[in-house]
Amino acid sequence: METYGRILLFAMPAFLALVLFEKWWGWRKGNDTVRTMDMIASLSSGITNSTKDVLGLSIAVLSYDWMVNHWALFQINSTILIYIIAFIALDLTGYLVHRIDHEINFFWNAHLIHHSSEEFNLACALRQSISTFFRLFTIFLLPAALLGVPTQVIAIVAPLHLFAQFWYHTQHIHKLGWLENIIVTPSHHRVHHALNPEYLDKNYGQIFIFWDKWFGTFQEELPTIKPVYGITRPVQTWNPIKINFTHIALLIKDAWHTKKLIDKIRIWFMPTGWRPSDVSNQYPIYKIDDPYHFQKYDTMNNKWLTTWTWIQISILLLFISYLFGNIATIGSPGMFFYGAFIYVYVYAFTDLMDENANAWIWEMSKSVVGIILLYTTKDWFGIGNIWAALPYMIAAYFVVSPIIVFQLAKANFKAPSMA
Repeated sequence: METYGRILLFAMPAFLALVLFEKWWGWRKGNDTVRTMDMIASLSSGITNSTKDVLGLSIAVLSYDWMVNHWALFQINSTILIYIIAFIALDLTGYLVHRIDHEINFFWNAHLIHHSSEEFNLACALRQSISTFFRLFTIFLLPAALLGVPTQVIAIVAPLHLFAQFWYHTQHIHKLGWLENIIVTPSHHRVHHALNPEYLDKNYGQIFIFWDKWFGTFQEELPTIKPVYGITRPVQTWNPIKINFTHIALLIKDAWHTKKLIDKIRIWFMPTGWRPSDVSNQYPIYKIDDPYHFQKYDTMNNKWLTTWTWIQISILLLFISYLFGNIATIGSPGMFFYGAFIYVYVYAFTDLMDENANAWIWEMSKSVVGIILLYTTKDWFGIGNIWAALPYMIAAYFVVSPIIVFQLAKANFKAPSMA
């Protein structure tokens, strides 16, 4: 946890800088592919996912360490070959898990967040799941375990493999010649994120594209069909916590409402999007049938709300950086209380981005949680050791923030939806 947190301390500024650079580059070239609220929603999603990973809030049903200790056929020293084998094994595992996430109803919930943006840019790469608490597919790393690839090597290669998937989430890089036959490129991944019928459920590869070519899931980006991004059942919110559980909530409702027992069971294992006929007729939901004529989700944010949103995400980045940099000192259970505060923070300010009239209630809840943590830890988990004034500044923020949000919400926000 501590090591991964420190890695993220360096990775987060780099990712943020690249996201902002892409925004500037698109503006300069007259092809801005980054909407501000969509970008901030993506950044907040990345923060929730990183927090979950650093806190270790998931359990492997079958751990890689156990497999390599019990089933390894060889004992191999750590050489460059071992790292290459580990990288390839992780990439094949990534392809298989990615494909299952797309093709089976239950598992789509864990991946929907990544496709929920109706834009395609570097920021949307940061939209990752917080809804998976049990990792089921470690078994796909069995070939690496049989070859005796040490757990420590997998632990080193895994974050590198993950970070290497960031760069190709962009519309500003076109086709890359002969590399298109070997690695996943922006062109390949634009196809993957598109909701056009010609492109749906294609190009699952993460680093190498040849898995798709071998297993029949490859689709080239066609010059005559411009990709349209998003999902066919749009989430229509900036709130990443809501997005993370929207599909599973629909499955639960459908399983409850359907009359047939067999449908209550099989709904979880059917192809993604399948619904029992009785509930689909009685409880229809909006679906994009024509990818070329639909209204992207947006909110009529004024300059005050936009400015305040930038302030909120900036302060959140400071809070999360302190957690990642001091997680060993904060320890348990403090780090879990800190993580809960982060989630309430994200929910509160993204609900404000959605212009919900009750956003101030969530903001007040965030401040109450923050003040309790500030009081019980005396100086916000030791932050006063950096500068004695910081706990007082944090306290002032928790007082002022709900007042500002209340005024913004009172001005012109819509009433909360009852859906």
